[in-house]
Amino acid sequence: MVGQPPLTGLKVLEFAGLAPGPFAGLLLSDAGASVLRIDRAVSGPVARQVPDQLTRHKSSLVVDLKSPSGIALIKALAAVSDVLIDPYRPGVLEKLGLGPTVLCSDECNPRLIYARLTGFRRDGRFANMAGHDINYLAVSGVLSLLGRKGEKPTPPINILGDFAAGGAVLSQGILLALAARERTGKGQVVEANIVDGASYLASFNRFALKTAVGNAPRGENLLDTGCPYYDTYETSDGKYMAVGALEPQFFRELVKGLGLEGQGWEERRGGKENWPELRRVLEHKFKAKTRREWEDIFDGTDACCTAVFEYGEMERERERLEGDQRPVVTLRETPCLALRNDAKDASHGQGPGVKGEAYVGIPLKPGKGGESVVEQWLGWKKGKEFDVLNGSAVAIKSKL
Repeated sequence: MVGQPPLTGLKVLEFAGLAPGPFAGLLLSDAGASVLRIDRAVSGPVARQVPDQLTRHKSSLVVDLKSPSGIALIKALAAVSDVLIDPYRPGVLEKLGLGPTVLCSDECNPRLIYARLTGFRRDGRFANMAGHDINYLAVSGVLSLLGRKGEKPTPPINILGDFAAGGAVLSQGILLALAARERTGKGQVVEANIVDGASYLASFNRFALKTAVGNAPRGENLLDTGCPYYDTYETSDGKYMAVGALEPQFFRELVKGLGLEGQGWEERRGGKENWPELRRVLEHKFKAKTRREWEDIFDGTDACCTAVFEYGEMERERERLEGDQRPVVTLRETPCLALRNDAKDASHGQGPGVKGEAYVGIPLKPGKGGESVVEQWLGWKKGKEFDVLNGSAVAIKSKL
């Protein structure tokens, strides 16, 4: 019998944003936290539509943050929250009277974890500038490492910045602050930014710049596609295989599977002067068969050679390609919430799963489920302590 998800009972107030902020909230909601997204009202009954699909297990409340009664409601919710996620540029919530000096005060909630996420450093030269994932990676130095030989730096869509260096790092900061609160009894401000998050993630690669692993120009090193046995190769059907046969024993298995035994590549592979020729040989070999044929050859071997699966086929062939989506980490005693609809093991998570089984993002309609959360968190009743006027929730009376 498994226990409840690890963050059951945690209350998280997430101000609506894009990409990294919602992803931090998603990591918490998938672990069982009660996450209430605050959507800003534009005017009257129309809520600002947020193209956010990172909404699993969340609820939404539309609040007019320009209204004193709306601000009063936020303060009341913050007073009982464990975590607040601020995705805005520096100073936005402070101007609304919702900064940490107010919400983390003894008068409101000294146990609150006030988590703030920005792209650039809050104290740096770019602090007041707009930017996106590509800009944060650029000024962190990380973007300079990415790309093939002789080509310009290549941004890896927004996985590395927004999600790994942003949302995931912020969620780690939140968990660290929660652990510290167990010891001190106090909440604190958590500040993450994508520049520092990306640079920290690149620690190994930055160190490698001063070693033989990475001291050559971009695209000419062991792990950045410079090495022919750490790259992808096109197959006869226009698909791809990924090769990572770095160690000698794995390279021997690769050579065997490709039918290149007896040509001396096991001894010559380490010399960079041989890399161009070896790359041509590998390109020619992989083009001789389909990806499925190469899968049949290399599956079950130690050649470090695998097919490059695409999400479309993984969704269609979930059993063969192991395409079921799972929680980010397995907790054997208190699993996170399941994504697939037929979870049978802690590695699948627990619960009924989600619509689309994490292959389809389901937008959260502004205002959906929020009134129930207000009642659960505060014990307030609609029409008595709070109400919804012109589409926005307001506090009728509050001590804060």
